[in-house]
This record gives sequence, C-alpha cells and structure tokens, in this order.
Amino acid sequence: MPEPLDLTLLASAKAGDQQAFQQLADPYRRELLVHCYRLLGSLDDAEDLVQETFLRAWRSLDTFVRPQYFRAWLYKIATNASLNELARQSRRILPESAYAPSDPRGPLAPPVLDPIWLQPFPDAWLPEPQADPEARYASQERISLAFALALQLLPPRQRAVLILCDVLDWPASDTAELLEMTVSAVNSALHRARETLAENRAPDTDESPIPLRRASPAPDVLEKYVQAIHNADVGGLVTLLKEAAIFTMPPLPTWFNGRDNIRDFLAGFLFTGDAAGRWRLLPAAANFQPAFGLYQLDPAQAVYQPFALQVLTFSPVGDKIAAIISFADPRLFPRFNLPPELPRTT
Repeated sequence: MPEPLDLTLLASAKAGDQQAFQQLADPYRRELLVHCYRLLGSLDDAEDLVQETFLRAWRSLDTFVRPQYFRAWLYKIATNASLNELARQSRRILPESAYAPSDPRGPLAPPVLDPIWLQPFPDAWLPEPQADPEARYASQERISLAFALALQLLPPRQRAVLILCDVLDWPASDTAELLEMTVSAVNSALHRARETLAENRAPDTDESPIPLRRASPAPDVLEKYVQAIHNADVGGLVTLLKEAAIFTMPPLPTWFNGRDNIRDFLAGFLFTGDAAGRWRLLPAAANFQPAFGLYQLDPAQAVYQPFALQVLTFSPVGDKIAAIISFADPRLFPRFNLPPELPRTT
C-alpha cells in the first residue's frame, strides 16, 4: 500500500530533526490510536502504545528504507507493540461478560480495580469521517463498544489479522508481511476470527460478523432520558428500555438484566429519597454512540461532581435503549471534554 511521503522531511528526520519526524508521523496519530484501542480495548494503553510506537520509529528511523510504506511501517510497529502488551495482560471485559447478573435488592459488589475493563473511546479523537456514506457507516460500527468487546473474544493474533484485513481492508499479502506470517496462515486466522464473531453476534444485529449499519436513536428518546434522570423519574426512564435491557457499572462487577431489575435498582439506589435534582447529565460522544457525563450533587459545596460516563446502546431501529454502560471513572471526563464540575443552578 504505497503512499507518497515528503522525502525532504524524511531526510531531515533521519539527520536528527525531531520536528521533521513529528510532521511525518503526526498525521497518523489518530488512526494509530484507534488501531491500538481496537487491539487492546483500553484507552489508557492505546495512548501509551502510540507514544511507544513513535518513540520506536524515531529510534529506528535510520533503518527505514521504503518511504512509500511509511504508514504501513508505523502500523507494523504499533501492532507488534500491542501484541507484546497483550501477552502480558488479560482480555478486556464488561461485567456481563464474566459475572452473573445481580440482585437489585442486594448490596453492590466492591469495585474490581485491576485493569480488566473495556474503556470507551472519545469521538473527538477519531480520524476525520469519510465522505462515502457506506464507508462512514462501516467506520462507525467498527468503533462501537459492541464490536470492541467482540474483538476481545479473539486470540491476539487473530484479532490483529481481522482488524488489518476486515477493518482496514489490507490485502492478505500485506497483512502477512506485517505479522511475519504466510498468506495461508493469515487466511486461516481470518476465517477462524470471522467464525468466532459470527457465533457470538447478538441475535438482533446484522448478519455480517462486522455489522455495517445501526439506526440512530430517535431524538425524543434521548430528550426523555435526560429528563427522566434530572427528575429521578424511574417509571419514565424504564419505559425507554427494551425488556431485555442491561445496566452495567464498571469497575463494579454488579450489573442488572431486564427492565424490572433495572427499575428496582434505580428506585432502591440511584433515585432513593428526594432524588429530583440529584443528578445532571451533559451530552458527550463515545464510540459513535450517544453518551453523557453523569454528575451527582454535592450539597455541601452546591456543585455537581463527576460520577460516571454513560454510554447508551440502542435497539436496531433506535426506539429503545438496549444497554446503559455507566463507566464509574471520573478520570474519563477530561478526555470527553466534560467540565470538572457543574454549578447547582445548571
């Protein structure tokens, strides 16, 4: 996959000009970040691995002899660094992937603070969207939380093969060269990866192992969701959910399955007592899905403090919420351009 490269900048970078190297590498930063995120399922690790990729590329620039393959060279470094990282860690999950559903009348389980949880990805960090509508829909689905979680089912090398071939549309020959595999081994790994994704595909999604389309949520559903949270309206919120909806709260392994259980949890925990005005939402965007920063009132300081980043998954027709993933990690807020607090009057 040859691409033009500024040979003058390359010569300057090879002569030790770090600014010239940054000019060469920075245009690929966002797509490499998405690539590492898909492989690792972790925003934290993806950021670290992109920095590691640029550092390794800078240190070995004198060995780089194929200017038209600069992008592929960066992908090779990033992929190998990510595979090395995956050899040292377990796969990323969400609570419903590994834990039994919880009793909404029971206590919340203590958080699991080990780095095992899938993390959301800010839309603002994604590459510029493609002009072609089909390509744009495909790129959106291939950063969804459902797809990111499905990738975690694959062994690391199968994961890399599927991302390179089916997501980035690399030929099997180029993928084989990058991963130092034979073409037949790449095709075999790709076949097994596609089978695994198809076997674990949700029943109401597209027939393809990598679904290409999802309906956008109806705007009135999002408006009703915000109002239900602000007003602590359990009944109003529950009417927006699919009957088989789920509610998860990583890093807590606690999660709830079904509208009735979610209603009982909301009534007995989030919306207990005089809860109207206790919570506020600010819109955000994660994994090309609707998201909100959830803030909790601190009466002593008369401000709302960050509580969780919520990402919503909708049914295929967009009329009902299928999942609420409430990432209870206020450290995510700056990455999604959410303020550190809200005044009580907001």
